[in-house]
Amino acid sequence: MSLQRLFQKTLFGIFFLFGIIGVATSVLCIRTVDGYLSREYEANSKGIAKTIADASVDIILNRDLSVLQSLIDQFVEIQGISYIYITDESGEFLAHTFVPGIPEQIRTGYTGSTETVERRLPGIGDFVEVSSPILAGISGNVHVGMDMGLLSLRIQGAIGQQVYLITSIFVGGIFVAIWLMGLAAKPIAQLLSYAVRLAGGQADGDDRSETLLARDDEVGHLARLFLYFSEAKDPNRIERATATRPDPDMSGALSG
Repeated sequence: MSLQRLFQKTLFGIFFLFGIIGVATSVLCIRTVDGYLSREYEANSKGIAKTIADASVDIILNRDLSVLQSLIDQFVEIQGISYIYITDESGEFLAHTFVPGIPEQIRTGYTGSTETVERRLPGIGDFVEVSSPILAGISGNVHVGMDMGLLSLRIQGAIGQQVYLITSIFVGGIFVAIWLMGLAAKPIAQLLSYAVRLAGGQADGDDRSETLLARDDEVGHLARLFLYFSEAKDPNRIERATATRPDPDMSGALSG
């Protein structure tokens, strides 16, 4: 069914509105998912750093570095954790998971701060490093590096699912809008066809015309009005315009 030109601008307006809603919703979802997963990832890593810090107190006090190394080797197997290193109160590196050794950027740039920092290690990748003090920093600090590449993949996967859902709703909405416009355009097309047949004197006795005249909506009102004016020159047939169904809305127009 072809849409009438009368509804084309309305349909384009609906498409435009759907587009704005889709873009705005996608941007909001991207920012929300990105922020939520980043905070969750960072919080989990801080929890791991604190767990290591709590478990390292006795080990550091006893200076049992082999046990300390074994401890952090277990945690680095967790997905997303790329490296762990532990320093004492003076900044000396007690244990680490770097192979073959600690990157120069970390070794020379170490300040003892426990603030979350972003690091780019040449040849290794991009990381977010979180830290946790051991005995409030008296015995040193634990530093855990998170792989930003893996975090980005997780964020992209979550965002992709959201965008897929929004796109599906958008496409479905377009088809529903076209279907609804088709339903609205069909009576207009029938009315136009009736007016053409009426002008050619071919509307009398037509079942389609009778159905159209029997409608109690605006299309029926217009059809009866067309019929009235087409037969207004024949006083003996004016009753034909209102006999099909009395219409309070039409009575004023006909009497005028």
